[in-house]
Amino acid sequence: MTNHHGARPRLSVLGTGYLGATHAICMASIGFEVIGVDVDESKIAALASGTVPFYEPGLPQLLDSTLESGRLKFSSTIADAAGADIHFLCVGTPQHPQSHAADLRHVHQAIDSLAPHLDRKSLVVGKSTVPVGTALELTRRLRASAPAGADVELAWNPEFLREGFAVQDTLRPDRLVFGVASEWARAQLWSAFAPVIDEHEVPVTVTDLATAELVKVAANSFLATKISYINAMSEICDLVGADVLALSEALGRDARIGSRFLRPGLGFGGGCLPKDIRAFLHRCAELGGRHAVRFLEDVDAINGRCRSRAVDLVRDAAGGDLHGVRVAALGAAFKPDSDDIRDAPALAVTRELLAAGARVTVYDPHAMPNVRLRYPDVPLASSVLEAIVDADVVLLLTEWQEFVRLDPSDLEPLVGRRIVVDTRHALDAERWRSAGWSYRALGVPATTPSGAPWSGGDPAVFATQ
Repeated sequence: MTNHHGARPRLSVLGTGYLGATHAICMASIGFEVIGVDVDESKIAALASGTVPFYEPGLPQLLDSTLESGRLKFSSTIADAAGADIHFLCVGTPQHPQSHAADLRHVHQAIDSLAPHLDRKSLVVGKSTVPVGTALELTRRLRASAPAGADVELAWNPEFLREGFAVQDTLRPDRLVFGVASEWARAQLWSAFAPVIDEHEVPVTVTDLATAELVKVAANSFLATKISYINAMSEICDLVGADVLALSEALGRDARIGSRFLRPGLGFGGGCLPKDIRAFLHRCAELGGRHAVRFLEDVDAINGRCRSRAVDLVRDAAGGDLHGVRVAALGAAFKPDSDDIRDAPALAVTRELLAAGARVTVYDPHAMPNVRLRYPDVPLASSVLEAIVDADVVLLLTEWQEFVRLDPSDLEPLVGRRIVVDTRHALDAERWRSAGWSYRALGVPATTPSGAPWSGGDPAVFATQ
């Protein structure tokens, strides 16, 4: 399908953070002419020179090829986006500094900057996660400032990216949602995604703006609930001496429940799930419907307790007192295959251990620069082996394969004591025990008949973003 010019629509992407840069690069890779725009000139300079300013597997290679093709350009000048037919809004919506609400400053700034340049019929497509009702407000805002007035339409196309799998999720999504107010807007969106839809037979849900806005927060709330549910069961297992690994496997075999996102561990983090469920609670309260989603308060609380329970487990494994205990903290990113440390459970545990008097050294394969910038007081190592030298406790916090593949026999000569705490249920418990290590994990007795890593499926399906 083509646009009203009879050719593929030209695309602009406003905001070149994780979502925007990924979307711009991937859309250019399937043949569209794309310009990415951002007020951060250093970010634009990095992307234009072929450098992705965050870690995402496969994206640097796509950036190189699309820049070379000439289809992808970057600019810090919003007027350069004026020639596009479809404008994708991909700016951040962080948690408001004074409340749990979503902070829409960047959304409003992008819309207000773009609108004066819209002098012909065009479509603005929101991809950012926003409170329901935002699309109607932005429509009014656009039409009040755009020279083209009512010829400017707004649609919503929520993103469902998982960090570490963003290229796959963009180019081969499991579904697309088009929130539109007209058939023309639907046709324009379809033309932008036609190569993806046609090649992979991607199912498309076409709906109204409000429903499209709700899809993302509803999905994230459901996933967060499922993750917190199994971690609540992990707490109960600790109380009664049961095994959450066997429990989760049995539950996952129930076709009505399924094993996806039913993995016990340290809980969820990152830049989406925590702030999205809080913003959803806040918005529902504004609408008079907080009672309908009050359970999300418990979901958030359970998730927070996972971090404190991990600290308690380290304390117990070390003999009851953390003061002076040397801990090798393996992992800082909120999940593997990412350098994102926003609301990272790993760093929350690390900082709580430091506050309790432990001597913690952190190593992460890709998140070290971000940790150094955000938490300059956290001691860092340059390798796994450097981190574990003389450690009393080896603490797995992010399940990078580099950590999962460690041989406990190789580590024995380096550590002070052979104690490993696995907050992600990612290690082979029997292998570590057989090598003479004390193996501890949340929701699993110190001695357990399972004695093996959780077998509920490929860990990749549990990625939260």
